[in-house]
Order: sequence, then structure tokens, then C-alpha cells
Amino acid sequence: MRGSRITAVIALLLSAALLLSACDRSDAVPLAGYSQGDAMPEQQTGSGKGAGAGLLADTGGIGSYPIRTGKTLTYWAELNGNAASIKPSFEDIPFFREWQKRTGVKLQFIQPPANQAKEAMNVLLASGELPDMIEYEWASFPGGPEKAIKDGYILRLNEAIDRYAPNLKKYLGGHPEIDKQVKTADGSYYVFPFIQGDDRLRTYQGPVIRKDWLDELGLPVPATIDEWHTALKGFKEKKGVQAPLTFLGVPSPLFGIENGAFVGAFGIKKGFYLDQGEVKFGPLEPGYKQFLALFRKWYEEGLLDRNIATVDTKTLDSNMISGRSGASIWNAGAGIGTWQPIVQERDPNARFVAAPYPVLNKGDRPKFGQRTNLYTGSGGVAISSKSGNVEEAVRMLDYGYSPEGHLFFNFGLENISYTMVDGYPTYTDLILRNPDRLAPSQALAMYNRASYFGPFVQDVRYLEQYYVLPEQKEATRIWSDTDADSHLLPPVPKTERESAELSAIMMDVTTLVDEMSLKIILGIEPVDACDAYVAQLKALHIDRAIEIQEKALERYNRM
Repeated sequence: MRGSRITAVIALLLSAALLLSACDRSDAVPLAGYSQGDAMPEQQTGSGKGAGAGLLADTGGIGSYPIRTGKTLTYWAELNGNAASIKPSFEDIPFFREWQKRTGVKLQFIQPPANQAKEAMNVLLASGELPDMIEYEWASFPGGPEKAIKDGYILRLNEAIDRYAPNLKKYLGGHPEIDKQVKTADGSYYVFPFIQGDDRLRTYQGPVIRKDWLDELGLPVPATIDEWHTALKGFKEKKGVQAPLTFLGVPSPLFGIENGAFVGAFGIKKGFYLDQGEVKFGPLEPGYKQFLALFRKWYEEGLLDRNIATVDTKTLDSNMISGRSGASIWNAGAGIGTWQPIVQERDPNARFVAAPYPVLNKGDRPKFGQRTNLYTGSGGVAISSKSGNVEEAVRMLDYGYSPEGHLFFNFGLENISYTMVDGYPTYTDLILRNPDRLAPSQALAMYNRASYFGPFVQDVRYLEQYYVLPEQKEATRIWSDTDADSHLLPPVPKTERESAELSAIMMDVTTLVDEMSLKIILGIEPVDACDAYVAQLKALHIDRAIEIQEKALERYNRM
């Protein structure tokens, strides 16, 4: 299996490297204003306008809540990391308790270990004992979601949505571009989707660097590869920083650069992208060899984290907060918004700022950067084909697309986590200035799902308040200043046969790309090994994978 092969390769390549021990987190603190044993207060929902406007008004009958049922449904999902850092299980999170109360549907949660969702899913499917609802990246299921339907794992939702989900049906009817993204090529709805409801929500990640260290060294915020080299070298040699640049290497090697940071300076991405309407695969292009040569040099100079393939989010936080690292590729919220308040407690001058996506030549506009589609394919909730509680599951999931559910999923509990101010749902101090010293990202994860995925439409008004630091607001402006939109491959629906063939090809291709990339960066293989490895990619039928993507794109454009 791909996971075991990658694990073995990482162990081999990094056996001589020193691994950083991540800092232990302190015990979770209680949430101010809400005790685990308290009953939820009755809510006044308010009506607000803005991104939530245009959702279907509550209807009588099938659209009414709470549902009268004595059943308990099962729900499989991985707990978000920000929530898990405070409370260990879904049952302890106020949002999930209130969701059950509002919809009238009781849930029994099945929670896989952190960062092991794919492995746990394989075990779950093999067992045949499937829960009623499964929150998972079904768009990336081997063979595609249509195969998951035909193999009897999840339900084709078309009829169920027509009968029991008036809110989602209304939303998709008013957004035809999103509607065609959330179906398979055979026209099957397969999840209650997570949808980003505003263009401003689509960019939230990019390069981050310690501005106070740059000022100390008399250096500008880097924009070019050469300026980055100078800054990282300065951190290493003059500040004594152990791992100047750190980024995620989990769940896959080089995961942190997949949106285009550094690799994009050479005119390519690590995966599929569009170039003047033509589908391309970055590791086939000459620019990928140039990128690997750069990172090999930086690794030799000690500018990259020595644990490049094993950095997870906990280690990343530790690196940046402790000063072991001075630059990364991460989010405005979970990165800048989390790190800066903590570091400034001991060093008031500390300041994390966004840097542009790197380019080769001063003044060039970045070709790539982090940019999502309005439907990302992540965070959707499917219903098991074996569920005997389809109506209850559908009606519960449809709640997130109702006006009341929209406010709840994005803002939480009125008069607790938000109040209505002139029709605008405004977060309270419980979220933005938490008395228990929770970061906003952690407090949000307790009371709503706005800062991560789920069965709802994300509201831009969450973002307008979530980014409380001026550095966060500036970050999204800087990171958005790219040509990423013109190179973004939409989530094109594929047939079951196309998905199965593409999955089989890409499993081997991705393994080879990750293995060879690490070997070259770590100096185990020469840079010129890229030439032979490109030939291997072709032998693994990468050209056929590109052809499948192109055919699916052509079909998508005709829809």
C-alpha cells in the first residue's frame, strides 16, 4: 500500500536525522460561560443579512425542527485539531451537543485517531459495519464517489434530497455552477457538501515569516527565491535558528508546498494544474527538477527543517512558537493568529507577517498560490447505503443549509458566542478575547464549524471577524495577489471507470514522486535522477491520467 511504502521510505531517509520532540500541550481548560454538564439555553436565532441571505426560508412539515424521533444515529468523523486540542471527543464539544438538540436527532459518534482517517476508513469499509453518516473526503475515494455508491458503501442521495432536504435543494438550484461540482459524471449526489460561500474565503494560506528578525538583520520581507535564501541564511547564521524554514510533511512528504509555495516560482505545481486551458502535471515539467535542485541546496545548507517529511501540525506549532523556525507555509488563522499572541507574551516585539508567494525575478507576479474551489471536495457527509435511518439523517444534515442552521454553523449560539448587532452576527468576547486564553481558532471550534469543514455554506462574515490581527487581514490580501485562479483545475466529475483508472494510476505515481523528491532533496540521489524518474512516470501511465483529466474537464465545460 502507498502509505506503508512512504512510511518505509521516510524511515530510511531520515534514520540519521534528529527528530524534534513536540511540546506537550497543557490540560484542556474549561470553557467560560458553558459547563459540560449544563443544559443548552434556548436560542433566539435572529435573521441577519449578507452571505447567508438567499437561503431557503424555513418551511413547514419536512423543513421544521426539531424532528420528533426516539432513534439514535451513528456518525463517523475525525475531530478537528483545534477542537481536539481543548476537548478530546465530539460529545464534549458544545456545538455538537446543540446540533443534536436543535434537530432532535441524537448521535453516537465514532471517532478515528487523529491524522489516521484514511487508514481507519479502510478498516471501517472492510468491516461492513457502517454508521448512518460518514464525514470524509469522498471526492478522493479510490474509483470515485460513484464507485462508493455502486459498491454499496454510500447512498445515492438524489431521491432523498428531493424528499427530505428542501434547504440544500433550494441552494443548489440557485447556484448551478456549484450544483454540477457536487455531482458525479453520472449525475449522482453523494454528500451534503461543504461550500465556501464567498470568493474571499478561497485564500487563507501562504508563506509566513518573522518580521522582527528580518528588521533586526536589516532585510526586507522576501519576494524572490534569492531574497528568501538570504533571509533563511541570516536566520541560520546570525540568529542561530535550527530550522529556518519548516512546513508540513504530514500526511504526505512536501505537503506544505502543494499549493505552489517555492515550487511555483519555477512555473509549475506539484500536482495537476491548467496552463492556458491545457491540463499539466508538475513533476513532468523541467521546472520540477529546478525546484528539487533548489531544495537540495537549501537542505545541505541547513535552511530546511531536517525533519522535512515528518512535520505535523503539532510540530509545526512548536517550531514556530519556540523559535526553532522563523518561516513557514501556513494559515492566517491557525498560523499567524495562533502563534503571534503566544510568542508576544514573552517577546512583545515578535511579529509574524505574510510574504508573497516566491518568484524568480523581482516584480514578477506569482503564477500559483493557495486557492480553493467554492466546493473543495472535503468535509462532505455521506449517508451509508445500509442506514435504516435515511430520513432522519437527511433532515439533520439539511439543517445546516437553512437560515437558522446557517447562523448556527457559522456563528454558534446567539448571546453566547455571537450577538446580532444591526443585523450582523457579531462574535462575543468568548470567541475573540476568550477569558480562558483560548486562541480564536480554538474557541470557534467549540461553538461552530466556520473555521473548518462540514455540511453547510461558509459565511464570509465569520472571516471578517476571525482575523482580528492586522497581519492576518494583510496576509489574505498578499496571498491572493497571484494568477492561481487561471491555473486552478475545477473539481471535474468523473465516471466510475475514469475515477477507478485515475486512482490506480495516481496511487503509484504519487508514491514515486514523493519517494524520488525526498531522495533528491536529502542528497541520496543526484538531481539528474529526475530524468530517469520522468521516464518512470510515463511508464506508470501518467499521460493517460492527464488524458482522463482533460476529458473530464471538457465534459464539465459542456455541462
